Amino acid sequence: MKTRKPDPTLCIVVPCFNEEAVLPRLFERLINLSNSMSSPVRILLVDDGSSDSTPGFIEKMCEKDDRFACVRLSRNFGHQVAVTAGLEVSEGDLVAVLDADLQDPPEEILRMIEKWREGYDVVFGV
Repeated sequence: MKTRKPDPTLCIVVPCFNEEAVLPRLFERLINLSNSMSSPVRILLVDDGSSDSTPGFIEKMCEKDDRFACVRLSRNFGHQVAVTAGLEVSEGDLVAVLDADLQDPPEEILRMIEKWREGYDVVFGV
């Protein structure tokens, strides 16, 4: 079995497109997740050319909490390009991709990390 770091650094990449309605709740849940972990967490918000107030929400959160960082694409390129842009600049021992709409609970990342500790290199949720 592979040796795993006891406290790996985690980067959560979150592509966002016109998500103003859900961002306050998303931020709250990501902060709670980060606070529950013993290892460092970085949350990388990728704005995919939103036309609502999403960019402003993201910028304010990044100014307020240094766990958050943002990438702003010049226009809407689509979900997969936003994910790829986030992966390109992510740093950490582990990287998780999470959609901003909360259809996938951020708290499930903890279970995924446990599977990683068991020796899996790639873990995904359905």
